[in-house]
Amino acid sequence: MTTIVSPRPEALDTSASTDNYLTFTKGFRSWALTLDHKRIGVMYMGAVLASFLVGGIFALLLRTELLTPGKTIVSADMYNQFFTLHGAIMVFLVIIPSIPAALGNFVLPIMLGAKDVAFPRLNLFSFYLWIGGAMFTLYSLAAGGFDTGWTFYTPYSTTTTTGGVIPVLTGVFILGFSSIFTGLNFIVTVHKLRPPGMTWFRMPLFLWALYATAIIQVLATPVLAITLCLLIVERLLNIGIFNPSMGGDPVLYQHFFWFYSHPAVYIMIVPAMGIISEIISVHSHRQIFGYRFIAFSSIAIAMFSFIVWGHHMFVSGQSGLMNTIFSLISFSVAIPSAVKTFNWTMTLYKGTISLTAPMMYGLSFLFLFTIGGLTGIHLATLNTDVHLHDTYFVVAHFHYVMMGSALIGMIGGLHHWWPKMTGRMYNEKTAIIASIIIFVGFNITFFTQFMLGSQGMPRRYYDYQPEFQIYHVISTIGSYIMAFGFFLCASCFVQSLLGGKKAPVNPWGGRSLEWQCSSPPPHDNFSSPPKVGNCYDFSMLRWDEKEQGYVVDKELEAKSIAAEARGHS
Repeated sequence: MTTIVSPRPEALDTSASTDNYLTFTKGFRSWALTLDHKRIGVMYMGAVLASFLVGGIFALLLRTELLTPGKTIVSADMYNQFFTLHGAIMVFLVIIPSIPAALGNFVLPIMLGAKDVAFPRLNLFSFYLWIGGAMFTLYSLAAGGFDTGWTFYTPYSTTTTTGGVIPVLTGVFILGFSSIFTGLNFIVTVHKLRPPGMTWFRMPLFLWALYATAIIQVLATPVLAITLCLLIVERLLNIGIFNPSMGGDPVLYQHFFWFYSHPAVYIMIVPAMGIISEIISVHSHRQIFGYRFIAFSSIAIAMFSFIVWGHHMFVSGQSGLMNTIFSLISFSVAIPSAVKTFNWTMTLYKGTISLTAPMMYGLSFLFLFTIGGLTGIHLATLNTDVHLHDTYFVVAHFHYVMMGSALIGMIGGLHHWWPKMTGRMYNEKTAIIASIIIFVGFNITFFTQFMLGSQGMPRRYYDYQPEFQIYHVISTIGSYIMAFGFFLCASCFVQSLLGGKKAPVNPWGGRSLEWQCSSPPPHDNFSSPPKVGNCYDFSMLRWDEKEQGYVVDKELEAKSIAAEARGHS
């Protein structure tokens, strides 16, 4: 394989002369014009976490309002804006970019053994597109707000008089291009920048997950962009694309939107699955079970994601035949996800499990994702979906998959790679306590909503019958517990940055290439070419008291190399 070294234009990257990406003190310009994928990943992560704070505040306001029937703290119109902003911010500004754009940008080139992504300038441009999209989205508040729901369903989004609809549509349109360019960059990087010896089946599973996600980003996101353009045109020029009184079709908008948005669910969850593959293997110190099955299941999920959008529209007037077909396909998409879950469980079996903070999030993911997946079967079944559609059952299912799985996976990955990113360890005990509080708070919040939905409580409603109040009170208490856990987690990271113990090169005992460079990595990631091998073979590692981390046993490595050479001869 030909190794292509990505360009490093030093005129723009003022950090090029530093030892690692964190040691410079050259100010704002060195960050604003950097082409270093690590800095760009850190900037993405900071922006995503800030958006997560804003979206989380809106979530707490929603739960507080629902403590009692009728008005608690805000009016019905303001409540509509709160849940719309919460959904839009969490989906488009947090969950979709959190792993591919933030963690992926930092980890992918190092894990691949490359100096950077294939197109560093495009990478920086993608970040600024994200910033532009976020600014338009937040500007919608000053422009009068919007209350359409994060799906922007017609005809309401074309007729509502709130002034923030066009700004938020423009913002999401721009965010879509950021996602497309990031996906394109990752696809080319994986194809062209793998070092000699790293074949497709020697790549870590996180890279397989990012690759599958990038395919979805590149193929699905343009559909959303075109749909939002049509919506903007209809509002500005009063053209009846989706307006039935002018010959348009509002259900057509739903087809367009969900053709993108169901693949977008996998843009959020597949990278988290890749993180869990790394966490489960490394922190149980055991060869990943069924490597090829997990790798191919990521590609299978990417393929299935494009043909299941119709299960969002079982009650929208589709023909019975189409409903049946979409129902069957929706059951089928559970198979590759179940393959992953089975293989993760088998990896844990007889593994030497370390209950570190990343592993606690990994185990949480297994529990929450299983609940999210199994409840999805209820919604894929036609007769039960008719009753559960647009109830709190859907809210609970969505959050178990999106927040309980995708976001928990991201936070687990952040704990896993935090020592490598910052060169500092965090307080392990505090991090574990925070993970338990988040897990307990999450289940109190959203498991209660399954009961609410099964009893017929509609989602998005400002008011409700008194018999539902006890469930809303329990759910709101759970949200406060979960928020406390997240703040404790944040304080753990802040304390680490201010005075955490220096991180060793390999604190967890990982075997993929990012654990061969220093913590934090040097500017070009590796001071010497990394050694490509089996990234899930932990047999040659031993704990080094002096380094306070794992190192490769040279004798065992020499024997392994000799045995491999004899096998080839």
